Amino acid sequence: MTHADLLEVELEELLRNEWFDPSEDFVRDALIQDLSVHAEAERDPIAWWEKQAAALDWFEPWTQVLGDENAPFYRWFEGGKLNLSHNCLDRHVAAGIGDRVALHWHGEEGESRTITYAQLLADVERCANVLKARGVGPGDVVGIYLPMIPEVVVAMLACARIGAPHNVVFGGFSAESVHERMAFSNASALITVDGARRKGRTAAVKSEVDRVMDGLTHLETILVVRHTGTACEMRAERDLWWDEALAAAEPHCPAEPLDSEHPLFILYSSGSTAKPKGIEHTTGGYLTGVAWSFKHVFDLKPQTDVYFCTADVGWITGHSYIVYGPLANGATSVMYEGAPDYPHQGIWWELCERYGVTIFYTAPTAIRTCMKWGPEPVRAHDLSSLRLLGSVGEPINPKAWVWYWLVVGGGRCPIVDTWWQTETGQMVITTLPGAQRMKPGSAGTPLPGMRAAVVDEAGREVQRDTQGLLTLNRPWPGMLRALYREPDRYVSAYWERFGAPTYFVGDASRQDHDGYFWVIGRVDDVINVSGHRLSTTEVESAIVSHPKVAEAAVIGQSDEDTGQAICAFVTLRGGIDGDDATIESLRDHVAQRIGKLARPKRIIWAGDLPKTRSGKIMRRLLKDIAEGRELGDITTLRDPDVMAQLSAAIVRHGADED
Repeated sequence: MTHADLLEVELEELLRNEWFDPSEDFVRDALIQDLSVHAEAERDPIAWWEKQAAALDWFEPWTQVLGDENAPFYRWFEGGKLNLSHNCLDRHVAAGIGDRVALHWHGEEGESRTITYAQLLADVERCANVLKARGVGPGDVVGIYLPMIPEVVVAMLACARIGAPHNVVFGGFSAESVHERMAFSNASALITVDGARRKGRTAAVKSEVDRVMDGLTHLETILVVRHTGTACEMRAERDLWWDEALAAAEPHCPAEPLDSEHPLFILYSSGSTAKPKGIEHTTGGYLTGVAWSFKHVFDLKPQTDVYFCTADVGWITGHSYIVYGPLANGATSVMYEGAPDYPHQGIWWELCERYGVTIFYTAPTAIRTCMKWGPEPVRAHDLSSLRLLGSVGEPINPKAWVWYWLVVGGGRCPIVDTWWQTETGQMVITTLPGAQRMKPGSAGTPLPGMRAAVVDEAGREVQRDTQGLLTLNRPWPGMLRALYREPDRYVSAYWERFGAPTYFVGDASRQDHDGYFWVIGRVDDVINVSGHRLSTTEVESAIVSHPKVAEAAVIGQSDEDTGQAICAFVTLRGGIDGDDATIESLRDHVAQRIGKLARPKRIIWAGDLPKTRSGKIMRRLLKDIAEGRELGDITTLRDPDVMAQLSAAIVRHGADED
């Protein structure tokens, strides 16, 4: 048997295990070793969250932990004053750990920078003074449109330092998307870059921004980072070079004492299914939630751990678990600018080896991509430093979970499969790695202080092992406070269906007989075949469990006979197209795993799938291309050429059917 065949046999054997346990060594050293913390939080959730907030530095104490008089517009730690930038930087430097590395940054062309907490604080203070000198103050929105470079962290913390809510726009979005967000938020300043790199190519950024920003009279400052040397026009009075401005700025800027409910940031959803929502988070509750969850879910030992999250700062994972959670805990992080396969498919593992990464956090889509590439890029590097793995962004199918555990973690690293949202701000459902067993494919249980339930359409809790709608049933500190300038939409989107305090998540889920939650996918990712509701994630997991399959994405298509039919885009191992025998084998495999109703009616071979740069599959585009509709915006895709390849595959498939 080949090595690939042996690995496949080993994976199939492991998939027979319902439970995976952390090692005795891991449990012995874990911050949380049993479930008493859940019981403590459940006895008095308000007192428990108050205890966690007390671990932060506050300039003034709060007078009320939770204000729910105007639910669902909840308020946390009312009357308290603090500063997030101070909690992430000043207090660590004052505690004598200013020389600890905050960021190991690695550029895609091999450049590297090591930045300590003291150095980060110095840059943040100067950047904050640049903004203040340009008239930016508490409540003024600052746009940030930067790639994964250290300046994006400096910019966010500088805004937090002076109370200017930041509006980070993902670097893969178009200049038009930046304009839309700057216009809607009435931003007074924008921090951007001369050019950005992606897989060996350089794209102009500042010149593209200039092309669409002329009508925004309220945008009085554009601060430009020199990164690639790309030529761009600098407009007098409005534009400043980052390096020159910081060098000329005053070196000290005291952190502004801010109300706990002072707006920290606005983050727009990607708009994959509807008009983007401007999700607004505030300061005290958000920092309490992300600081506690980062420390305890990742079992952080700040003196020895090195943490690497592969997400982008333009998404909530980057806000909460690249910037604020790690820095609030004094952690050392790795930050990588480039793609997972540039300059080679083992770059992540090379960085893990180089920096001695102990905690690694990535998306299921990225794991499945690594599966497609095979174990060799992983096994070419020494990953013995790893002790904990994490998953985020979407449900992870059991086979990808086991591959991650075996190939990346060497069978010794617990996996925390974290479920949460941009709206929740912090992790909600997962396992505490030293206290709970793991089930491949299940996110786990609600974290201490959280309460979740699976309900039917009328809001009644369903029986165990029954699919329903996931809800959160009490407020939590990291929750969104509003949709920016859309209070009515905030209520209708999240609270109107069941009424406060029940938050409607928008995901389908089930809770099994052990109390573990299985998040099945967005409610709008459910396919109705002849009256039977089938989860796209469930069907995808069944397809990917076939030994020939590397990756799959499933959509529902209109069908005269069944209402909807299942259409599957499938990538085979080795990237080759399958034949009729493979199609039948896949259909039979899905029927065996789920049932005959779940057999895909249409299977289209795909060399790759349309993914955002953060790794999420854009099923909206798959629906458009399968139905023959005009494609929407594809500028956010990691590789826009994928759509042309899929179009050709659709044409070939149609010819085959004829």
